[in-house]
Amino acid sequence: MSLEQRAGQVLLPFYPGLDHEAHAATIERLHLAGSIIMGDNVPGTPGGQVDTAAMRSVTGRLQAAARADGRGWPGLIGVDQEGGLVARLRAPLTEWPAPMSYGAAGSAPLASDAGQALASELAALGFTTDFAPAMDVTMGPADPTIGARSMSGSADAAADLGVAFSQGMLAAGLLPAAKHFPGHGSVVVDSHADLPVQGASLEQLRARDLVPFQAAIRAGLPMVMTGHIAVPALEPGVPASVSKAAYAELRRMGFHGVAVTDALNMGAVRKQFPLDSAAPLALAAGADLLLMPADVAVAHAAIVTAVKSGTLPPDRLAEAAQRVATMMIWRGRTGTPAGTAPGSGTGLSRKVSEAAITVLAGPCHGPVVPASVRVTGGSEEDRSRFTTAARAAGISVGDGPLVSLIGPGGAPAAPEKTVPDVAVALDAPWPLAGSAAPAKIALYGRSQGAFDALAAVLAGKATAPGKLPVAVGPYQPGSGCG
Repeated sequence: MSLEQRAGQVLLPFYPGLDHEAHAATIERLHLAGSIIMGDNVPGTPGGQVDTAAMRSVTGRLQAAARADGRGWPGLIGVDQEGGLVARLRAPLTEWPAPMSYGAAGSAPLASDAGQALASELAALGFTTDFAPAMDVTMGPADPTIGARSMSGSADAAADLGVAFSQGMLAAGLLPAAKHFPGHGSVVVDSHADLPVQGASLEQLRARDLVPFQAAIRAGLPMVMTGHIAVPALEPGVPASVSKAAYAELRRMGFHGVAVTDALNMGAVRKQFPLDSAAPLALAAGADLLLMPADVAVAHAAIVTAVKSGTLPPDRLAEAAQRVATMMIWRGRTGTPAGTAPGSGTGLSRKVSEAAITVLAGPCHGPVVPASVRVTGGSEEDRSRFTTAARAAGISVGDGPLVSLIGPGGAPAAPEKTVPDVAVALDAPWPLAGSAAPAKIALYGRSQGAFDALAAVLAGKATAPGKLPVAVGPYQPGSGCG
């Protein structure tokens, strides 16, 4: 590979809007590894759904562009599709609950099945990579970024479930990326906006935040994403994504795969390293793949200039490019996965919610509410889905006890001083800690299947087997009826 080809092989860009042909031309001109697809790149139907045929055409065009210079391995066509709040592709693809559902369900086989089902629908649309799962261990409500994207507040549980989910993804032919090394769940600043500082000692990190990543490495997972988190115990003031000491720790742990940075257009990096100056620095520190530089042409030029000036050793760039190519050759040996139809995982998604739903307070058996209820809170779609599920379970909506839906990051939208009879957390369960409702339920999801699971428990037609994967006020991990 030429210097320009190597510089392109380590870059995975984004692009605005739906001008896919212009982006394909950029991929060809700069010899880029491929592309990530963000929400605004997804073609839609007049009814507001994903145009799956058009999406498949887009990924095919970008894939062809990545191979236009004759390379003999597939390009990287990636997406962020975790489930819950982080899902670039919506209906008709399966809607999955928040990843914390797997921690509440406590089943590695279920997490593996879900990872395979989610990835299989993406594979059918031409994706090769999903930047999931988040293997961060959340510390609780002070965690502003990860929340219910974390599978558990237990390092061991997050490790087991994250590995299982990733192995399911691999079984479907998609490359997972364990993120966000060295752990974004125990810092109080969101790296999308500013640089978080992880004040724990290296010994403390190895006992908690690094445990899931060590498990991922032992399991042979191919890719680890480094976060924009400063760790004074490693290198003060420098994001791990650009820190030689952080990459040295990752390699010391036995990782031989591709180290990919979190998006380089995030505030934590752009404020400290303007004009994509982080790109060659991250490579020099030990990164192999640079995700979403603010301007990919500027980043490419900066890498080429750094090699020519001697600030980026050519052998380091060659090593990074070779790692990315090797990963894609390895993946390509499995052949092109057939994938499954959009929406084929809907039944399994509902099963996940049925296994995860957790009753913190209220009856563990029998009806929680009578045959009619009122509903408040959440979004209009949440209330509509609740109403559909309730009616199917034999509960009418209009009069009776008040069910309050608590959306992500929100509080119950009930009239002032009104205490609901049932409080339901639709994302992370922490808002339930401050609720005076006599019945408190953690649902960890907002899909129709999640609301179906909720209605079945409210009607007494099903029990809630889930257990809290995190502490919620006075309720300790493991609390619940299960």
